[in-house]
Amino acid sequence: MNIIKLHDLHFKPFISAEEIDTIVCSLADQVGTDCKEETPLFIGILNGSFMFAADFVRAYKGDCEISFVKLASYQGTSSTENVKQLVGLNENLEGRTVVILEDIIDTGNTLQEIYEIFKDKKLKQLKIATLFFKPDVFKKELPIDYIGKSIPDKFIVGYGLDYNGLGRNNPAIYQLTTQAT
Repeated sequence: MNIIKLHDLHFKPFISAEEIDTIVCSLADQVGTDCKEETPLFIGILNGSFMFAADFVRAYKGDCEISFVKLASYQGTSSTENVKQLVGLNENLEGRTVVILEDIIDTGNTLQEIYEIFKDKKLKQLKIATLFFKPDVFKKELPIDYIGKSIPDKFIVGYGLDYNGLGRNNPAIYQLTTQAT
């Protein structure tokens, strides 16, 4: 893995594709243990979680369903305070266990919106699984049930995460750097 350039910024290798695979499989096993007596509905938060959601569902060993909701809160490299719900859900969720699959949780603004969206859905339970978590900037007192890896508050791309549309297709995670070589 080498330094990559996306638009005007450079990113250095941070987390390998192999480590990501290990984390995803571990999360799928943890959720599988907790949900072994039911058929959970996994909901991926688009766009960033599409690769994580696909790999997670492939690694999950029990019966399950998957759907997606699209929320947006990033502009460039910073999280905005505004979370916009762009594409909603159509499934009947009453009495279901729903597990949200998030690519990354940082400030918690998107997570708060997720809890708002699902609070009136009469769920059996709502669980949150995030691939990456930035504890240094998390500002909310909301539960996160499954954390793949805690990382520092540095901007990352790859494995579904982007910088202004680019970088999602990288199988590994890259971190913002000031180095150009």
